[in-house]
Amino acid sequence: MRLLLIADTHVPKRAKDMPPAVWDEVARVDVVIHAGDWVEPSLLDDLEGRARRLIGCWGNNDGEELRRRLPERADETLEGVRFTVVHETGQSAGRDARMARLYPDTDVLVFGHSHIPWDATADTGLRLLNPGSPTDRRRQPFCTYMTATVADGSLDDVVLHRV
Repeated sequence: MRLLLIADTHVPKRAKDMPPAVWDEVARVDVVIHAGDWVEPSLLDDLEGRARRLIGCWGNNDGEELRRRLPERADETLEGVRFTVVHETGQSAGRDARMARLYPDTDVLVFGHSHIPWDATADTGLRLLNPGSPTDRRRQPFCTYMTATVADGSLDDVVLHRV
């Protein structure tokens, strides 16, 4: 199963739309995971219409309609791997251990908010992934997103892509 991980799209405030490379991935993957800060419901509508499967949560910049349509925390098991999707995880210092304590029954935590890519594994085995942002690099050198595969209880081929 192929996955696309995105967050902090901020459409249409930071970009009018997602980059073509991201839409190309949407067409190729089995599951799109979005870790919040959509900003406008129109992007959610577009992804619901184009993605085979969509898992997402709302972020701090998402208004009432997005909060009504999306959970603050999404939990899904894909091919035997337990995923949790949230927007915020707090400061980076101590994040891995703090998230491992908060999400003891999760294998992979996908998060956003910082626009800073993150790929780490806590001592407990929890994998933490932040795909950055495909539309707003902030102080990062590039806009980014992630792809991965999951099969037989294993997350593999996690790749950070530059836009």
